[in-house]
Amino acid sequence: MRDEDDEHAAFERPKRRTRPRTKDRPNYDDAEVGRVITVDRGRYTVVVGGDQRVVTAMKSRPLGRQGVVVGDEVKIVGDTSGDEGSLARIVEVEPRRTVLRRTADDDDPIERVVVANADQLVVVAALADPPMRLALVDRCLVAAFDAGMEPVVCLTKSDLAPADEVVALLEPLDVRTVVTRRDGDLDELRALLHDRTSVLVGHSGVGKSTLVNLLVPDADRTTSHVNAITGRGRQTSTSTMVLELPGGGWIIDTPGFRSFGLAHVEVQHVITAFPDLDEVSADCPRGCTHAASEPECALDVAVANGRLRPDRVASFRRILASRDASD
Repeated sequence: MRDEDDEHAAFERPKRRTRPRTKDRPNYDDAEVGRVITVDRGRYTVVVGGDQRVVTAMKSRPLGRQGVVVGDEVKIVGDTSGDEGSLARIVEVEPRRTVLRRTADDDDPIERVVVANADQLVVVAALADPPMRLALVDRCLVAAFDAGMEPVVCLTKSDLAPADEVVALLEPLDVRTVVTRRDGDLDELRALLHDRTSVLVGHSGVGKSTLVNLLVPDADRTTSHVNAITGRGRQTSTSTMVLELPGGGWIIDTPGFRSFGLAHVEVQHVITAFPDLDEVSADCPRGCTHAASEPECALDVAVANGRLRPDRVASFRRILASRDASD
């Protein structure tokens, strides 16, 4: 029996010799901090240092499935020279101050982070050619309020259609509105963008790329025409990119989109952007959605006793209703 055991032992696999795991994490105190300006198939372009070096980097394995998006502030190590052929590693993602999210549609459970760390969301919408889509503007405003970003609406092509009606609809929401026209000056818009990080969103054909090229002359973003039959623009910008503004500030240009899903948005996150409405809503019954159909919503009581403006409550409810409407 002993000989048989010895014979089997001769064929046993040798024990694996592995180093014990350590709880000590690498120290990245000497890492450089940069901002991600583009993402392309697993390669990240990062602006680093006071000299604004442009560095190509990849995500380090310890980050696992943690996403890195345009606008992220990251720590990088390795070859951060920015020389041709050099490659650095992103080892940490700094906490995000703001996160703009969207879903593909209202039935999609998967949130997609559009950009990180933007101060304000600039919704670019054409007054004509293609036709105005107020529902889409409303949905973008909801996304901005949910993200904790300041919204700005930039109405383009005012030489083709008046802006008064749209401006009046947005006024009760205290949303800053800028009206532009072809060959007009952009001084008001530049003032709003100065020293801020602003993300520009809008559906195809509204003139977003044209604005970017005027604001950043060397941006060279491709522009498009509007289909005369469908009234829709053709998507030209295919990637999200951070661009530095002359005189200070950054703009983040995003590809045009046809829908802005809001499956991830909670009503409470939106109403907190309206301090007067939020204060009153504390008297609402539990589970109140603040819609006009709610029988005991405190917003209606406040309107009746003059505490809230009826047009402001109506506008708030309009943008809330856009969460459930097709854009």
